Amino acid sequence: MILADKIIEERKKNGWTQEDLAQKLGVSRQSVSKWESAGAIPDLKKIIQLADLFEVSTDYLLKDEIEKEKIDTSCDTDCELHRVSMEEANAYMNEKKKASPMLANATTLCILSLVPLFLVSTLNDGLAIGIACTALIVMVALAVFIFVKTGIKLSPLQYLEQEPFETEYGVTGLVKEKNQSYQEHYSFSLACGVVLCILSVIPLIIAGCMEASDYVCTLCLAVLLILVSIGVNILIRVSTIKSSYDTLLQEGDYTKKEKLVKKKTETFTGVYWCLVTAVYLGWSLWTKQWDVTYVIWPVAAVLYAAMYGIVKMIRKVD
Repeated sequence: MILADKIIEERKKNGWTQEDLAQKLGVSRQSVSKWESAGAIPDLKKIIQLADLFEVSTDYLLKDEIEKEKIDTSCDTDCELHRVSMEEANAYMNEKKKASPMLANATTLCILSLVPLFLVSTLNDGLAIGIACTALIVMVALAVFIFVKTGIKLSPLQYLEQEPFETEYGVTGLVKEKNQSYQEHYSFSLACGVVLCILSVIPLIIAGCMEASDYVCTLCLAVLLILVSIGVNILIRVSTIKSSYDTLLQEGDYTKKEKLVKKKTETFTGVYWCLVTAVYLGWSLWTKQWDVTYVIWPVAAVLYAAMYGIVKMIRKVD
């Protein structure tokens, strides 16, 4: 509920007309009318007067997300939270928008880095495999460079994703409007990305049913990875932008409770994927069966979801 609606609601609760409220505040009826139509905003002095007249806090009047029954004025300076200004909010949303294609392309590079290995895995040519391994390392290194560079750019505003905060007047309303206007594009892109990932297995299924040669199956596997990389690219682009809105609204995975849980589980996430990568590289380099060892990634992803859920449950109980 915005300030204009709150003034209307509180005025009517007290049984006052616009003229009555204007007299109590020492302003014209037209001024009150403009406040209630959101055509103008009362100055700070009038906000304080309104809070006294309505017997509510100034936070309730100024913060769109606060409802009257949730007001708690007992908080002292020890529990004060950082107040996010309009400039900070816009800067965060712009940086996340710029970062979305970078993160998406870096992830795509990681997925596609396996394609050269699959293409040469059936050739039994040491030189070709060496070139493919080099291509893999170069592509992963480039992806890591992009991840690190993007992370450094976003680091000054990372506290928004990690710590609870408050927003100044108008910030929540602006973000909600942007979120609503983006929802249709987000839903469509999300559906397209998921569908692409699902359809990616079709060439491999067809090749298996036709009992195609190993080389044809490898080509189909490469097509699968390419389609998955496109789908994941789309998902990351739109999800990164959507997450910026959820972060500022403190919704979804960015509520105060979820931020606390993430702090407790981030160590598990880092250790898990480092171990998975080590196992994959060790297994692949030892057996030279790159066309087989890739299965560790989907298995690891499913196990991660299950284990992460268990860790979250344990942390919440604690």
